[in-house]
Amino acid sequence: MAREPGRGRRDRDEAPEFQDRLVAINRVSKTTKGGKNFGFAALVVVGDQKGRVGFGKGKAKEVPEAIRKATEQAKRQMVRVPLREGRTLHHDMEGRHGAGKVVMRTAPQGTGIIAGGPMRAVFEMLGVQDVVAKSIGSPNPYNMIRATLNGLSKEASPRMVAQRRGKKVADILPKSDAAPAPEAAEEKAEA
Repeated sequence: MAREPGRGRRDRDEAPEFQDRLVAINRVSKTTKGGKNFGFAALVVVGDQKGRVGFGKGKAKEVPEAIRKATEQAKRQMVRVPLREGRTLHHDMEGRHGAGKVVMRTAPQGTGIIAGGPMRAVFEMLGVQDVVAKSIGSPNPYNMIRATLNGLSKEASPRMVAQRRGKKVADILPKSDAAPAPEAAEEKAEA
């Protein structure tokens, strides 16, 4: 049976649907009888910027090979995270891994990504545009990324909550009756 052109494994891998971000490279050495053997460890975050993200680590004698291994592992370990309006989180949350603890908060439009190093890479690859995040505890990038993904795995969209409770999405979301009258807002400002 002949294979159709364009159906090979190589063609699937080369699809530019995922973007990757190198978070950290660590040079490690092993002292042996003949001298020191150097190697490299790479930490990479991969995402489609539409709600899927994953991270991977790779070790090799050369940097490009370590990055390639880390990228492949990250693509295999991707998780889907529901986003509100495709730009921010549905609710505030905390994530933990070991001594690493992160706090992530939803933010209004135009805020941008307010987060440090490894967490910023996760949010950018995830496709989040507005979020406020803080890492408390371990500054280790591996633990920080794991804690971030731990927190993101706890996120629940209104649709998921409604399905779990056996209700409609409209029953779950708060009722937005009407915005306060402009006169009431002006009276508060004057007081």
